[in-house]
Amino acid sequence: MTEQPVDQGESKRTTLGRTLRFLREKAGKSLGQLAEETSYDKSYLYRLETGERLSKRAVMEDLDRYHGSGDLLVGLWRDARKEVIKDKYKAFMELESTARVMWLFQLRVPGLLQTENYARAVLSGLSGAQTTAGNSDDVEEQVALRLGRQELLYRSPAPSVRVILDEGALRRAVPDGKVWKDRLSHLMAAAALPSVALQVLPFTAGVHDLMDSHLWLLWQRVGDPVAYVEGNGFGELIDDPDKVLSLRLSYDLVRDAALTPSESRAFIEGLLKECAP
Repeated sequence: MTEQPVDQGESKRTTLGRTLRFLREKAGKSLGQLAEETSYDKSYLYRLETGERLSKRAVMEDLDRYHGSGDLLVGLWRDARKEVIKDKYKAFMELESTARVMWLFQLRVPGLLQTENYARAVLSGLSGAQTTAGNSDDVEEQVALRLGRQELLYRSPAPSVRVILDEGALRRAVPDGKVWKDRLSHLMAAAALPSVALQVLPFTAGVHDLMDSHLWLLWQRVGDPVAYVEGNGFGELIDDPDKVLSLRLSYDLVRDAALTPSESRAFIEGLLKECAP
């Protein structure tokens, strides 16, 4: 790959597309020939080369085998995918900052409702692997950014926020018991805000449509609602009206199965008593 000119300013998806084209031309193949020999549609391969489309990992594995390029394309695809997720998250953050209505379903306590110490524990990996000194500055920067987002709960006018928390989000402790207790107390304080409704979805509610991912539904002052779905290693901003409506209906079902706001406060109070010394 040293024969390729490198543009430091290009996107990761563009780099991947340029590399795909380079490998094809180096092999002396036209798009038509590559399509015939790999069984991928010619127009699809063209969109990959122009950066209009990002494939699945399996496609890059196939093309790496075809070109004998090791895991070069898979590595570039992984970088491009991270960049796409980051761009979508940035767009979501911008929409969140101006939303007038927000509905959330969360498998963990969302950043909007985290304490500083809990955010630090989550971001530094204290709930699992220990952090390293080398990334402590990055963690502190992320903590500051996360806490800064919470200002929208106190602005005027404040957005109307409804958060449904899975019971596991409340019961999953961190090593420091005080951090866990402070987190629960902070949730109680947030639930007391006039613009915030907090509900708990108990384990007894059983299986449901949203159990594998976090969901945000956002309404601006004008325009159609959008959704943001986040899971393990992916994030997707959705503005297709039919898909957003489907997610809203799923949210409605989860809300119907959740404890009421008053029942949820009582539930959290019970947990606070459990962790009392």
